[in-house]
Amino acid sequence: MSKFCLHKPEVALLPAYAAALERGWSPDNVRAETARDELIALRQDPHGFVGALDDQDARGAPVTLPDGSQVPRLPGFRRWMWDDDFSGSIGFRWRRGSSELPPHCLGHIGYSVPEWRRGRGYATRGLALMLDEIRTIGDPGLAYVELTTDPDNDQSQSVIRANGGRFVERFTTAAAYGHKPELRFRIDL
Repeated sequence: MSKFCLHKPEVALLPAYAAALERGWSPDNVRAETARDELIALRQDPHGFVGALDDQDARGAPVTLPDGSQVPRLPGFRRWMWDDDFSGSIGFRWRRGSSELPPHCLGHIGYSVPEWRRGRGYATRGLALMLDEIRTIGDPGLAYVELTTDPDNDQSQSVIRANGGRFVERFTTAAAYGHKPELRFRIDL
């Protein structure tokens, strides 16, 4: 895995990203329609699609939650995990000047590795690199990040713990997310 890195999304890398979406992978573990929506968007406007994945000023359209409701977009950006090929996506969102997130936001960081690329340590290494990048933002109000996972997702819990995550609480998601049980972890910056 010596070539592994996080790439800022770029048009030249879109074919590999689109191929993963076409194979059934999605960067969103919560909203099933995301893969389809992203394929449509990247085919209609590749440059606009890539540009929208780095929105640190929250200028993009509102975010659609799993129940169809919409909420204002938070500042954020996405990076693509890359080894010899596309290996996953990891995103970060936050409120400037604060570690607190609005109630509709499950966590600061979300990641997804395609099934055919799992078991190689990409999520663990990707999270470590994303944490390094987040620390360079220099937001004095951002003291920690939170990540959430299903109680039965042992692999994700291991990824979070390997990067210094500590368990905070078991909670039930809001109605927009189906009142499901989740675990919250925190990583100090």
